[in-house]
Amino acid sequence: MIFTADYIITQDSKRTVIKNGALAVDGSVISYIGKGGAHRLGELVIDLGSSVIMPGLIDAHTHIPMSFQRGYADDKALMAWLTEDIFPIEPRLTHDIVRDASLFACAELIRFGCTAIYDMYFMQSAVFEAVNQSGLRAVLGECVTRNFPTFAAKNKTELFSQIRRNAAAWKGHPRIRGAVAPHAVYTTTPELLRECRELADECGFLFSTHLSETAAETRDCVAGSGLRPVAYLDSLGVIRDDTALFHCVDLDESDMTTLAARGAVAVHNPASNMKLASGVAPVGAMRAHGIPVALGTDGPASNNAQNMFREMYLAALLHKVANLDPLQTPAQTVLDMATLGGAAALREPLIGSLEIGKKADFIALSLDSPNMRPVHNIVSNIVYATCGMENRLTVVDGKILYKDGEFTTMDYEKIKVSADRLAEWI
Repeated sequence: MIFTADYIITQDSKRTVIKNGALAVDGSVISYIGKGGAHRLGELVIDLGSSVIMPGLIDAHTHIPMSFQRGYADDKALMAWLTEDIFPIEPRLTHDIVRDASLFACAELIRFGCTAIYDMYFMQSAVFEAVNQSGLRAVLGECVTRNFPTFAAKNKTELFSQIRRNAAAWKGHPRIRGAVAPHAVYTTTPELLRECRELADECGFLFSTHLSETAAETRDCVAGSGLRPVAYLDSLGVIRDDTALFHCVDLDESDMTTLAARGAVAVHNPASNMKLASGVAPVGAMRAHGIPVALGTDGPASNNAQNMFREMYLAALLHKVANLDPLQTPAQTVLDMATLGGAAALREPLIGSLEIGKKADFIALSLDSPNMRPVHNIVSNIVYATCGMENRLTVVDGKILYKDGEFTTMDYEKIKVSADRLAEWI
């Protein structure tokens, strides 16, 4: 297939933008990108006309099974939200509920131009099923806490056995890989964190956790261990160059120096951090320390949207006002976080940019709506003006998942009915 459009944003090392461009797909990879007319004609040319083709957005931190909790418990602080509303529901969840809620979230992500996610939740076997059906690319992290029994397992031995089974069942999958994801320092123990690290190594999985989400988390960690959360994890030897750390709001200089030295990726979640009043992550300082920074929505219950365009907009504006500096997080930097930063978090070097030989993960936005014109700077339009409904095409691994209102891998009408039933259940 060959796709043509008025603009192509490549996100290559030169951040090349091609006018009147063409992108050719051979199987699951990009075989040509450049000016239209300079390519070899294929059997199928899809002319998108007044559109911009760009890398798919990467949601580097979410909890997609929580889509059925959207709007259920809003306007609360983090710990009250968790302990009063979220944790009491989870023991009653089932495999079918987790799968159906995940499918619904996948539809939202695909519709809004997301091509890859880093998910973290319980009973990931059900999430593997949903994501596989949807066609998205993903890292799926099994959440681990010290609180047993859970709906996912009666004890740690059973849970670790499930993680090993997932590792065996999905080994070598072209789009999906796993992670071991201890929930946070305040829901685990030193021994459990070490065991999670060892299990990730054994299974060939990535490693991730919520970290330094609030100042209160830091205070509690210092009171309990004498160390700040980053130093605490580092003392256990669990932070490595396969590690994604979600939130990273309350960091100091020593924390950032450690994360940079270990090769970890920080994932910024502006909407969730604002909604739960958790604070403002030091994105500029982290980047100055050489820490790769990705962007994520967090879960549908704490955002409440799985819309990476909205996340980019909030990230760009939040740091300008927080630092009283209009030069903070410019549009190109934010787009980098949502594409190349996400690729770093997922440890997927063949996504995040559109280049020959890389994976054919891309989207196309219509430029026909009034908010997308005029085009003085196409990247600025995407970060500051796009709402997400402009997306008309989502392609992952060379396969069209959504085009002009139609999902190709899922029955959206059936999924909507299922979501309504979950709302009634909750």
